[in-house]
Amino acid sequence: MTAPTQPHKPSCAKRIRAEIVAAGGTVKEAARAIADHCGVSPLRAHRLARGQTLDEAAAGMRLLAGSAPSAPKVERNQLGWWETGTRAPRLPTLELLCRYYEATPLELGLGELDVTVAAPSSVIAVRPGTSDGFPSVRAAPDSLGEHLDGARRATDRTLARGSTSPGQLDLLEERLLLMRGEYLYTPPAEMLAQLLLELGEVESYSQERQTTSVHVRLTEVTAVLSTLIADSLMKLGDIRRSRGWYETARNAAEESGNVDLRARVKAQAAMLPFYYGPLDAAVAWAREARLLTMHRRPSPTAAFATAAEARALAHQGNVAAARARAQEAQDLFDRLPPSPEDDAFGFPARRLMLYLSGTYTALGESSRARRFQEQALALYPTRTGIDPALLQLERAICLAHDRSATEACELASATYLRLPEPHRTPIVGARARRVIEVLPGANARTRAARELRELLELPIGTM
Repeated sequence: MTAPTQPHKPSCAKRIRAEIVAAGGTVKEAARAIADHCGVSPLRAHRLARGQTLDEAAAGMRLLAGSAPSAPKVERNQLGWWETGTRAPRLPTLELLCRYYEATPLELGLGELDVTVAAPSSVIAVRPGTSDGFPSVRAAPDSLGEHLDGARRATDRTLARGSTSPGQLDLLEERLLLMRGEYLYTPPAEMLAQLLLELGEVESYSQERQTTSVHVRLTEVTAVLSTLIADSLMKLGDIRRSRGWYETARNAAEESGNVDLRARVKAQAAMLPFYYGPLDAAVAWAREARLLTMHRRPSPTAAFATAAEARALAHQGNVAAARARAQEAQDLFDRLPPSPEDDAFGFPARRLMLYLSGTYTALGESSRARRFQEQALALYPTRTGIDPALLQLERAICLAHDRSATEACELASATYLRLPEPHRTPIVGARARRVIEVLPGANARTRAARELRELLELPIGTM
């Protein structure tokens, strides 16, 4: 009987990791290569792909878990046992491992989570008064939250399996293109139900092993749908689930091998920390997306990633870098053919101006920001989601910077009230609150500021 192959030394994994990083590969690609070549478990391979010792990984997981009494506790010995299969982690710890390594249970070699998915016909509603002061997604009578979590995990499992005809895929992609147009003006809570139904069909196509070309197309569709789901959840203030769906979108994009899609998902994911923090993460995600596009032909994704990085840098206070990136985004955009205006994955002129408005508003360059605001508002049709409202709120922030406190607060209040109720999401509320935050001195205590603050504190559905 042949003796079992012994795992290779850590130096072997270190060499593989260095080679893949130097070639521009991802951590997951390094983990797969280490597991295949060195004969270690996928869980250990993910740690080695990060270049961490047992102590370092365990410390990182404890930091991620937090100090709550119910938080999973991870020690180096436990991690070693899980990596060798001596013991198996319990469910809360398994979820922590997945979060830390940004991987699914299957990718870590720890099996699949047993999740019962609720029927996708749940009635969606928005309930105000969460701990963040923002509304969040709720469903009745079934839990949309459970459905979202279950659907995401099922999607992660589907990515690991893989026959679907080209005609079926053509129809699927045509529907997705229509949904990308509808996304621009459909309220996020309503859009979630449509996206989940479409994702369910993608999963039904992926129950068996696919040909390579079909698998690539399905993973691309999965990445787009998951990104739109994550973005909808972000608008609704469900930060935890939004983060999870962005992870699924990144997994699918990486699996597809489509570099532009990988960059697009990363740039879109940067919006979550931009609105909810930390800003350092927003800068990092946008920069990673930009770097992925650097040595390729100019593309809408490259312009989007660069503009997103400029805006995040400006809010971070990095003036010189923000100005440089803003100019770079404009130069890239000027070299592109016109981008579709009715596509959530497009990057037309009005979107560029929205980001440049945010950049120069944060830099305190009000006159320059106003020019972009006026140009962008002239390009938006009446029923285009929240972007026109965000531009009006940027105008209000510029007025606050210019010490026109009453006018700033009145514009913010009017903008918020004019916006249809289903679109009054936490992002809009956060930007309206920003108007009050930037008011100088005693202006934050004026009557107009007090009335704006009271308006934003009212539960959705009572105005």
